[in-house]
Amino acid sequence: MRTMLALLLALAAASPVAAEETPKADVHVTGTITGLDAQHYKEVPFDVPVGVERITVTLAYDKSSKTVIDLGVLGPEGFRGWSGGRRDRFTISASDATPGYLPGPVTPGRWRVLMGVPNARQGSSSAYTVDVFFDRKGTANASAAIADPPIRTGEGWYRGDLHMHDANSDGSCTSQAGKRVPCPLYRTVEAAAAAGLDFIAVTDHNTVSHFDGLRELQPWFDKLLLIPGVEITTFRGHANIFGPSRFVDFRVGTLAVPDARALERSVAAAGAIMSINHPALPTGEACMGCGWTWDTDWSGITAIEAINADTVMGPLAGTGFWYARLNEGHRLTGIGGSDNHDADAPPERTRIGRPTTVVHARELSLRGIQDGIRAGNVFIDVEGTRDRLLEVEANAGSQRAVMGGELEPAGPVTLAVHVVGTRGGTIELIANGTPIQGAHTPITAADQRSTLTLGPARPCGWASVNVMLPSGKPALIGNPIYLRCPA
Repeated sequence: MRTMLALLLALAAASPVAAEETPKADVHVTGTITGLDAQHYKEVPFDVPVGVERITVTLAYDKSSKTVIDLGVLGPEGFRGWSGGRRDRFTISASDATPGYLPGPVTPGRWRVLMGVPNARQGSSSAYTVDVFFDRKGTANASAAIADPPIRTGEGWYRGDLHMHDANSDGSCTSQAGKRVPCPLYRTVEAAAAAGLDFIAVTDHNTVSHFDGLRELQPWFDKLLLIPGVEITTFRGHANIFGPSRFVDFRVGTLAVPDARALERSVAAAGAIMSINHPALPTGEACMGCGWTWDTDWSGITAIEAINADTVMGPLAGTGFWYARLNEGHRLTGIGGSDNHDADAPPERTRIGRPTTVVHARELSLRGIQDGIRAGNVFIDVEGTRDRLLEVEANAGSQRAVMGGELEPAGPVTLAVHVVGTRGGTIELIANGTPIQGAHTPITAADQRSTLTLGPARPCGWASVNVMLPSGKPALIGNPIYLRCPA
């Protein structure tokens, strides 16, 4: 099954249980379907204890005798879904469910797997197994049990957009009759596929209502990883979270979420990573809470939106805010996002894929992209092209590090820089947030490799590489390589 790839790999991230491992079932039931069960319904009861946030049910049976079993489930309140003979597993949680099943609270009490038997030949006997898996706080058996293979295997650079909205929050587009209407989620996904992206995160404001839509769309858009996300929108800042397994309360400053640190803990518990959005924007009536002003434990933050489509240059861009946090000693990955609110936006406006965040990941899966962002071997393609590339490797003696890595240099550091698609531009070396005068290398080829040297004799802090266009605007923004100061 490729049915629930992106959303369910997201859930596996909440637990030490890896997506490729088979967890032990919390409930294991075996039985037999015989010819006497034909055109009857059979129930398999199981009890859900308090504290379960998600259930996954799998069914396996012997089909050699042409027996067919349809699958559904009843909760303590009644009907919770039916998928017939098409599926052999399903998942249900408050935030999302397999198509054909109803999301909602996983109520403690007696549940019943409902098996319909449209066909069982006279005298036949078919053994079946029903396994039930639970997600509780600290464990994610139900998530791991439903996780599917990645969209694409293999290490490489994957291109995506990490910030967009649809009808589930404030996205809008033009209807067939020419009216401005809330824009359906599928239009956003179509636009992302047309842009040639490998992954997107749909980040509607403070809601998980789009998770079900992503789950339904993923099987058809099987070349594009659909990441469930939320833009946590508070009165003192906005932040995207990528891959939550459940709703995360956004009400920072209340008893439920007293401060930003409590929000960070809740995000981590939901298996997500967190990025601060457009942090340098002013807050006010035009955009309440757009700038980030919370007292923040930066160890709980993974990334900063250094480039938001509407704030590429100038004092409102997030790069200055990001560089300032790096200079404070925090390790944060710089990413970009279009913040698209209209799937039909023309190129001169905020379109999906501009900017593009390009992540070096072990595979194209939610877990792979999450870990790639954490690792920091990431660059931002500001104009959202399909082919520009920035690779940076730092060397100091026998030590080597790529973007996001660390060195402890005892002497000068050399940086091997590989750029593609920016002929006529300039490679710019950044040290602790400041471009180094004279350390600019012209780009004279479509595919160019250059070597830069970073001094003084024992540099420390961090260094990065940007690629500038002849206009002076950035084309590619690299992430830091950290230079640990010798003791």
